[in-house]
Amino acid sequence: MKRRTLLKASGLPMLAGLGAAGLFATLNDGNAASSGDYRALVCLFLNGGNDGHNTLVPTDGAYGDYSAARPILALPKDSLVPLTGSSAGHSFGLHPALSPIAPLYNEGRLAWIANTGPLIVPATAEQVIDHAVAIPPFLMSHSDQVAMQQGWGGDAEQSGWAGRGLEYFNSSLVNVLNAVTMDSNRTLVLGKNSTVSFMNPGGSRYWGRADLAQPQSYWSQALNNMAKWQFTNAYEAEYSRTFGASVAESTLLTQAFLQAKAPTSNFGSGELADKLRSLASVMPVFKSMGYRRQIFLVGWGGFDTHYGQRGTDSRTQDAQLDVVGRAVAAFDQSNRASGLNLDVTTLMMSDFGRTLRPASGAGSDHAWGNHWFVLGGAVAGGQVVGQFPSLVLGGRDDGDINRGGRMVPTTSTEQVGATLMQWMGLPASAQASVFPTLANFPVKTLNLMKV
Repeated sequence: MKRRTLLKASGLPMLAGLGAAGLFATLNDGNAASSGDYRALVCLFLNGGNDGHNTLVPTDGAYGDYSAARPILALPKDSLVPLTGSSAGHSFGLHPALSPIAPLYNEGRLAWIANTGPLIVPATAEQVIDHAVAIPPFLMSHSDQVAMQQGWGGDAEQSGWAGRGLEYFNSSLVNVLNAVTMDSNRTLVLGKNSTVSFMNPGGSRYWGRADLAQPQSYWSQALNNMAKWQFTNAYEAEYSRTFGASVAESTLLTQAFLQAKAPTSNFGSGELADKLRSLASVMPVFKSMGYRRQIFLVGWGGFDTHYGQRGTDSRTQDAQLDVVGRAVAAFDQSNRASGLNLDVTTLMMSDFGRTLRPASGAGSDHAWGNHWFVLGGAVAGGQVVGQFPSLVLGGRDDGDINRGGRMVPTTSTEQVGATLMQWMGLPASAQASVFPTLANFPVKTLNLMKV
């Protein structure tokens, strides 16, 4: 896309000589009427491999299996925050640090997905141990599994399931900020033929001494003049095109954040709080601009807890889940307060699960299947979807020949992705193109969404 075409498509005028009032007017003209059909998918990716076994814990007879399998890691039963009712054949409790989101489950706004992960075909632990089924490559490699959870197929094609899906959306759902990352990773939102937008908390208003909210200033005009440079050399021309597109996108984000109102909910402090607070403030503005579909990737954390998993140190799972619980609850509260109750769905996922058997350093090692949650007003909450694994070392779901408790997933990542992209508006006819292994599963989508 040529730079002038991009600027025209984004609603941005050429910036030289345009005052701040002109910038703000582009947010409120007749072509940017508030959309009554706005949906946003937010993927919260917990980097490092969050230990699902200490996140969602059975409180019935299976608790005995859990505590016996990981004596130095098991959470005391009386410390777990109870979830109402029973689901997937069990009663459950949450890690105490996640107490802020327990009411969301009990209110029917949050659902858990049990034992999910990348699969090529449905597989049992016995089949995996016997090498009787195809399994995804590079299991338990951080970088590869981050990409694979987000839709990479293990080949030269680098796109993710959300980015691919957006390319099949009806043109009325397309905008210049469809696919956004707030993380250094972008696989989830990368399409085959489309670009990804990068959004810092608060936007990218300042480029050195140039303030994009003040386009008449000397440095802003200099920046935008640089963005218009043209070259005959192909490499220089591509650099100029990319540079110009980045300036235009940053200006658009500057406009949006200057219109945003800070949420009043208590997100806590730190990087995750800043990201989710920023996103909660600006999504209502995107909706008012007439945008209809957006997908955001938010990565955070260091959950590679091979040693010292429990405790109060900031790198422990206990401490990090405390940050997650507070920030996610505030994010949901803010979305409801801003009128986005049914419009925003949040998916929590991670590299992979961790071994049920503790590691030698009072932590846990890389595994496979894991527990994720989905949150929002459109979610059929108050349930655990899928098959909860047996928490017995060497049991029916343990795909580790050494009985380490590496659970073989019983729900595929693609089943989760297909469910959420269907809610976002992916045509059924595009499902096979976006999710290439989904055809191998008799059930394509999950009972996760009510709207």
